[in-house]
Amino acid sequence: MSTRYPFTAVVGMDDLRLALLLNAVSPAVGGVLVRGEKGTAKSTAVRALAELLPEVPVVAGCRFSCDPGAPDPGCPDGPHEVLGAEARPARMVELPVGASEDRLVGALDIEKALADGVKAFEPGLLADAHRGILYVDEVNLLHDHLIDLLLDAAAMGSSYVEREGVSVRHAARFLLVGTMNPEEGELRPQLLDRFGLTVEVAASRVPEQRVEVVRRRLSFEDDPAAFAGRWAAEEAELRGRIAAARELLPRVALGDAVLLQIAATCAAFEVDGMRADIVMARTASALAAWAGRTEVTSEDVRQAALLALPHRRRRSPFDAPGLDEDKLDETLERFKGEEPDEDPEPDGPGDGGPDGGPGGGPEGGGIPPQGEGPAPEELPASEDGPAPEEAPAPAPQGSGSGAGERAAVKAAEPFRTRTLSVPGLGEGAAGRRSRARTEHGRTTGSVRPKGALTKLHLSATVRAAAPHQKARGRSGPGLVVRRDDLRQATREGREGNLVLFVVDASGSMAARQRMSAVKGAVLSLLLDAYQRRDKVGLVTFRGRDAEVALPPTSSVDAAAARLEQLPTGGRTPLAAGLLKAHDVLRVERLRDPSRRPLLVVVTDGRATGGRAGGDPLALAARAARLHAAEGTAGVVVDCETGPVRLGLAGRLAGELGGTAVTLDELRADAIAGLVRDVQAAGQTTQTAWRAA
Repeated sequence: MSTRYPFTAVVGMDDLRLALLLNAVSPAVGGVLVRGEKGTAKSTAVRALAELLPEVPVVAGCRFSCDPGAPDPGCPDGPHEVLGAEARPARMVELPVGASEDRLVGALDIEKALADGVKAFEPGLLADAHRGILYVDEVNLLHDHLIDLLLDAAAMGSSYVEREGVSVRHAARFLLVGTMNPEEGELRPQLLDRFGLTVEVAASRVPEQRVEVVRRRLSFEDDPAAFAGRWAAEEAELRGRIAAARELLPRVALGDAVLLQIAATCAAFEVDGMRADIVMARTASALAAWAGRTEVTSEDVRQAALLALPHRRRRSPFDAPGLDEDKLDETLERFKGEEPDEDPEPDGPGDGGPDGGPGGGPEGGGIPPQGEGPAPEELPASEDGPAPEEAPAPAPQGSGSGAGERAAVKAAEPFRTRTLSVPGLGEGAAGRRSRARTEHGRTTGSVRPKGALTKLHLSATVRAAAPHQKARGRSGPGLVVRRDDLRQATREGREGNLVLFVVDASGSMAARQRMSAVKGAVLSLLLDAYQRRDKVGLVTFRGRDAEVALPPTSSVDAAAARLEQLPTGGRTPLAAGLLKAHDVLRVERLRDPSRRPLLVVVTDGRATGGRAGGDPLALAARAARLHAAEGTAGVVVDCETGPVRLGLAGRLAGELGGTAVTLDELRADAIAGLVRDVQAAGQTTQTAWRAA
């Protein structure tokens, strides 16, 4: 077995370590979501935690890790009449991003179930993680249905497998830890709420701390066993403290004054539902137990709020997570009740310091203070781009100082947009935009399975097996089913698309009110893309050329940040914008051929000279026809205003083989379904325009 980096050797990251330790003390807290940039030792810290958990007593031979003292009466390997107990280390099970549903929850042997009526069940990762840690790296990249299954099991403490009338249930209580890089996309608010705590991590910018990180990492890589041995005493001490805090936790008292503070805090920050109140109460109790106290204090409530509330306050993906600490202190002070005159004597090893933190210091790290900063395993070697909240708008190349550039204007308030979708039936990643063949959805037919059977089409399987029963010597009530009889259900659902925005930032769009409305419309479409699980990209054109302001990504936050800081002014190289979009889509087709694109061009249709010579409108039409020839679905958001309109955006839509929608039509309820099939509608527009 490989040697893991010691938890106590991780440098800095006090909030992350505290959140992990609190969940180790009280798994009922509900897990941890770790948000942070790449290379911040998120995975290192989580993997190191598993070595600190106490050993787990299990029923000998039980694949579901039943507790000998209280075996699960519904365990598929039960009933456990003779309880032979054994102890094993707590497991840390990793869920890969590409895992299937069967790998997560387990799989039934459908052939045995049909032929013999036997519940042959192969446990999945949820069963393996029972009474241990389930670690999901890049949880925001998991398919939605897997996240739903995962969080339902975490909330209920059990996993259910229902398939073709056969059901299996088993216990699944685990410490759930997820990590994510916000630049790669956000989780839905309702999924964020299911994680008990969240922490933000970032690499230290202090050179001395980074030096200590590198020194420790190099020492570990030179001799992992020797390095771990040097930290063995600290690891043993921390392991004992976790066990003591677990033992003390049932005796921790939550007074009415503390509960009032918790309720008042959740109400003041307007969090939805009651889960936040419950998580804060459990977290505050765990903080008290960790500090060796049986009374919860106001400081425990404050620390619990900082860990449990920031991710529950987000109303949209564009809201920055965080908590107003001044408002928090004011609320706690206003509802402060009677506190004990003195803290009771600690009941566990270590007094936890005056603030009840795990290390006794003001930061509560629980680790010997030998430098701060992240463990070096994942220090960022380079920066691919700034974080969404700091993303500057790159200066357009070739625009020149004489292009009449204007400062960026603020976007108007976003609104609910019409549904834009790609025609036909795709096979892309699961989402909520266009029709597609998916693993989940309504059943539309059946096929022979090419690999492992995942979704049985029962009636088709029975029809395939029925004609052969006599030849197979069937004598009993069971149906004789063979592998060739099995049929896979084909299902239709929705997929996510690549929505590539091509935004005109030229002087013709530069009127402040007009550009504000345009940005508001694009922001609205970005919000729609977030809700429909799309990837998004942003191409802008102005001056003499076009540029990729944001390569295709799952982070609509990044797109919104680039859009917000987009300046305007200069000429209108429409052809250059369309050609740049063509290059982006060509590369993306090679990277992800199953994800179908939707091109959204935001312009008034005007075109002036760019780098290339010739008639600007003719060049733009030729570039548009390149997209039409490749079958790219397109929508032109017509931004032309005023009493006199040239109709250039409509002509551009005709060349794209798509349709044109005005800013007003984009949000009007009167045109429901106008752009549900943009290509079919575009063909009508194109035919009419050419005939004219």
